[in-house]
Amino acid sequence: MLLRRGDRGAAVAAVRNALSSLQKLPALDPAVDPADVEFDVATDGAIRQFQQERGLIVDGIVGPVTVRSLTDARWALGDRTLAYTLSAVMSGDDVQTLQIRLAELGYNTGRPDGVFGSLTDACVRDFQRHRGLPEDGVFGSDTYRELNRIGRRGTGGRPFFLREHQNLRQAGPRLYGKRIVIDPAHGGDEAGWVSGGVRASDLTYDLARRLESRMLATGMETFLTRGAHQNPTVEERCGLANEVNADLMLSLHVDGSVSGLASGIATFHFGTDSGATSTVGETLAELVQRELVARTQMTDCRVHHRTWDILRLTKMPAIQVELGYLSNDAERDRLVRDDFRNTLADGILVAVKRLYMDGRDDPHTGTFTFSELLAHEQAVQDA
Repeated sequence: MLLRRGDRGAAVAAVRNALSSLQKLPALDPAVDPADVEFDVATDGAIRQFQQERGLIVDGIVGPVTVRSLTDARWALGDRTLAYTLSAVMSGDDVQTLQIRLAELGYNTGRPDGVFGSLTDACVRDFQRHRGLPEDGVFGSDTYRELNRIGRRGTGGRPFFLREHQNLRQAGPRLYGKRIVIDPAHGGDEAGWVSGGVRASDLTYDLARRLESRMLATGMETFLTRGAHQNPTVEERCGLANEVNADLMLSLHVDGSVSGLASGIATFHFGTDSGATSTVGETLAELVQRELVARTQMTDCRVHHRTWDILRLTKMPAIQVELGYLSNDAERDRLVRDDFRNTLADGILVAVKRLYMDGRDDPHTGTFTFSELLAHEQAVQDA
């Protein structure tokens, strides 16, 4: 269910109450019937402000992602007891804070994703055992007091991302054997943006297959998150990447806008405004962005950090690439051309190669060809 300006009802009242608890709006008058509560101008503005602060798409529409974020934002560490439950996995800002605090103490909580999973449970149990507390995995008042008594030893949950960077360095410069998940956005009945009879879902799938064939030629292992007529959920897409223990995840999108003037390429990586950022993801995003802009001369919409689920729920560095606007006639004309999609595929592959080369014998951006990349792979193998 989607809520937007002009809607009325109990669901709107629930959104208003959530915004009020976050001090985004005044509290509702208790005498007002929830069925009469309107999604008015003030609610629209508060939702957009909240979406902006959380790194969500700022559209004023309350869908599943915004609802989850509103729920997560309600909780601060210590507000409730936390535990690992299979039936209803707990999530929230308090869980993310706990993960960051434990990571600062040296516990490997993985990516601070705000989800109390098995890894977070194991870290809580380790912390309890090391501090002489009952090892039950329940983060209650006693464990909370002990965590606060120790104090903070770092900032931003950086240890996980330092391990991420170390794993990259240990992987070596060759592409051979690297496990890459390619995620073509949308699919099935969800076409994404459609313009001039062209479906975004068809373009992303075609591009994913072109990128896959190039990666296979280098000896990489590739996994597509969907087939031509499938549309798995974000959780299923990320679950596949985690299940195969991928080294990287690349999510491919084609955008659209109500304005025909919107144009350009943008790339996104996991990161929060508080500084918890995937350094490898950010590096890859910057490499992809520079390579694609140099090869296509499209508008540079830059690199940005976001907490989108496709970036947050993966255990490996992940990026989302917006490859132009179907609503822009000039860009649509380019996107439907085989040679242009080949250019995009080449650019993304070269950017991945640059990530593992780490500046070693690095050709100028936009000049590294696919044949040169294969020759470099052979030379590294022969060395």
